[in-house]
Amino acid sequence: MPQITVDYSEHLTDGFDRPAFARDLHTAVVEIAAARPPACQTRFRRTGDVVVGPDTDGHALVHVHIALLAGRSDETKARLTESVLELLRQYVKPAGGVVLHASAEVRELDPSYRKSERE
Repeated sequence: MPQITVDYSEHLTDGFDRPAFARDLHTAVVEIAAARPPACQTRFRRTGDVVVGPDTDGHALVHVHIALLAGRSDETKARLTESVLELLRQYVKPAGGVVLHASAEVRELDPSYRKSERE
């Protein structure tokens, strides 16, 4: 916890500083949502096909999903999503003429969530 997934358009690969984004995102999650630093886990998934409205060209998408254990207020979740959007503005630089569609959501993990670690 938290489980973070970042879906992003494949053609952003060179213009998205993913390690720096994840580092600063983890800091924000710790500061805003009181997560423990070693518990922050982020995975990035490239998506090849993007269609926005009728267009298949000229658009890029980034969507950040953050799943937290229950107990955060709606205000805390909103602060966190705003922070995510600010970080995306900082770390995603689409190629000229590409419109970036960035979004984020924070949701609660189901009570059945369990985690296991081992070496």
